[in-house]
Amino acid sequence: MNATAAQRYRSVFRPDLFEGQTIVITGAGSGLGRCTAHELASLGASLALVGRQLEKLQGVQQELLQAYPEMASRISLHSCDIRQEDSVKETVQAILAQHHAIHGLFNCAGGQYPAPLRDISLKGWDAVVRNNLHGTFLFSRECYVQWMEKAGGSIVNMLADIWGGMPGMGHSGAARGGVMNFTETAACEWGASGVRVNAVAPGWIASAGIDTYDQSYQDLLRDLRAKVPLQRFGTEAELSSAVVYLLSPAAGFISGAVLRVDGGVPTARHTWKLEPARNSFPFNGFPLYTPPKALS
Repeated sequence: MNATAAQRYRSVFRPDLFEGQTIVITGAGSGLGRCTAHELASLGASLALVGRQLEKLQGVQQELLQAYPEMASRISLHSCDIRQEDSVKETVQAILAQHHAIHGLFNCAGGQYPAPLRDISLKGWDAVVRNNLHGTFLFSRECYVQWMEKAGGSIVNMLADIWGGMPGMGHSGAARGGVMNFTETAACEWGASGVRVNAVAPGWIASAGIDTYDQSYQDLLRDLRAKVPLQRFGTEAELSSAVVYLLSPAAGFISGAVLRVDGGVPTARHTWKLEPARNSFPFNGFPLYTPPKALS
């Protein structure tokens, strides 16, 4: 096996599933967005990679070109602050100018930080809500207005494990709850245009973003696997495959839905003791995946 083949994503989907399609990924410079970019590239998609830091997007582009040299003319990079309306409008215009179509959008960009509600300032609250909720709305709206309204398409939004509240990250929980309602509303309003709008709700995924949290929160996270019925964290590839499925033709009659990728956490009950897990084998089709150091 040559170096290029060793770097190629090992997806469970057929290699040409997205041939001739352009998929936009926000937050594509790292973590779950980066992983999904690699999987979609392995399935023949052209990619518009969006992020705030161009350097990170360039790094992902180089990874993709090493694995898929044939993609040189099918990847575009777009530095964009998804919280700024004019920036989003201009970015979608630039994507269409280069790719001439937008078949799918994965709203992966977002961010939050751990803090109890009593300690969250209005500035901090506003920053998280604008990033997670406003950015998702703006990018979805512009993709719809500028292309999908006349041509159809598929949108996948990012939620979180928000069921029953999100203590310690109330700003993110409120924003993601808004994204869920937006997803359901857009699925209704935009369905007549042939646009499907769905969401993925990851639980505790062993993504590189965990290493950005402070030590006390990392310590908390390490103990969480015992609260998962499957007794482990998820991989980036396990979330990516859910996104790819919802973008794919196989999900053609699914809209307004939320696909949980959380190992069954919301079903765990205080009245039921979780036994040590057996026969749970994580899926990882991403050869460049590196588990976060905080969980080692």
